[in-house]
Amino acid sequence: MGLTHPRVASAVALLALLPLTLAGCGFGGNDDAQAPATRTERAPAEEAAAKSRERVQAYLDAMAAKDTDAGRSQLCAPMQKPFDAAATGPNGDFADHFTVPQATITDVRSGPHGQEVSTAVTVAVGSRKATRPLLFTVTRSGADWCISAEAPGGRTPEPGVTP
Repeated sequence: MGLTHPRVASAVALLALLPLTLAGCGFGGNDDAQAPATRTERAPAEEAAAKSRERVQAYLDAMAAKDTDAGRSQLCAPMQKPFDAAATGPNGDFADHFTVPQATITDVRSGPHGQEVSTAVTVAVGSRKATRPLLFTVTRSGADWCISAEAPGGRTPEPGVTP
């Protein structure tokens, strides 16, 4: 009977430590341990939308200020050479003959080639004003974000859910 007590005591100690060991390995425990993984999965989408909005807003601000260097710096490298050729031309975003009294971002959503940022840009020539939609595509280039495309038109914001 002398050996039975140490074996029973060892077995009881192992059984008492088993739940702690399994919880440390991810077995058992509560669902809160899964929450950080869910947050990190959402973080890239939130970051993409925020960075896209920042890049396009900086470009719109550069258009309003007629600051071609600031506008160029928001573009991906392949777009910079065509930008230099067309930006200040008669139909360019930075043409001298018109002003940009208002430019707003109307929608940001994920698209097939990156984040799609819809805008409404008001252009004035003298006393005449016209508001035109522009659609910017923003992509990740290495560790940074840049505008990879600009096209006429835009996306209308997604409708809200009605109860």
